[in-house]
Amino acid sequence: MQRPAYPSDLSDGQWQQLQAAWPPPPQGRSGRPRKYPLREVVNALLYQARTGCSWRSLPHDLPPHAVVWEHFRRWRDNGTLEHIHATLRDQVRAQAGRERAPSAAILDSQSVKTTEKGGQKALMPGRK
Repeated sequence: MQRPAYPSDLSDGQWQQLQAAWPPPPQGRSGRPRKYPLREVVNALLYQARTGCSWRSLPHDLPPHAVVWEHFRRWRDNGTLEHIHATLRDQVRAQAGRERAPSAAILDSQSVKTTEKGGQKALMPGRK
């Protein structure tokens, strides 16, 4: 039985594009078969990002929060998410007729006034 779709779920076309951008698995690695489809894990990540809910508040028809968190943590730490983002960004820029790498950047800074002193010396006399 298929669950009802959430607005944050990937369409079939989006899923195909994401699969094409996915880095290849390391050679020689094998392991236990997946209990939850990768697409559902990604849909759970997108749901969490879109709604801002806590990991434990993911709906029960998505994979368990511990599974989703573990995938997110692993992909964040091993660079998978950055690789996918860079690949998709390059595709979007190429489709728009632009160079894959941006030729300019905008930097913005904000000055924050602070005291020269730090630590206990910076406290007011009544707070010491």
